[in-house]
Amino acid sequence: MGRVPLAPMLLGVAGLIPPVLLAIIAWFDLGAFGPVAAGFLFTYAALIFAFLGGTWWAFACREDRPRLVLLVLAVAPPLLAWGLLPARPQTLVGYGLAALILLSPGVDALLRARGLTPRWWLRLRVPLSVVLALCVAAATYASTR
Repeated sequence: MGRVPLAPMLLGVAGLIPPVLLAIIAWFDLGAFGPVAAGFLFTYAALIFAFLGGTWWAFACREDRPRLVLLVLAVAPPLLAWGLLPARPQTLVGYGLAALILLSPGVDALLRARGLTPRWWLRLRVPLSVVLALCVAAATYASTR
């Protein structure tokens, strides 16, 4: 699978700082920010999910004739996030985003199988997705207590 280069690894981990902090704030209901931490985390997770769609688009377009299914998969994340954010109840938003993020490495695996991603891509994406999904799920649960 290849070793993840240092810069993508460090920047990927840095991208987890906001969701980890927000999940902690939501879980422990810290200060005045506690009740809204989950909402901020949902927004951040939706942005990350939409960003993933952009990376999938770039990988899909590496082919001379990009496959329609790959392009549709690439456009789906921002549309799904946009449709999910205003949903009610908030548990639907949180658990829905967590599920989508947790499933997202499946698309990465499809792109990797077609030779469109770097060899190390899944070694980066899987742990980042798992941690982000767990943060969103934890904040969602905390917001219902």
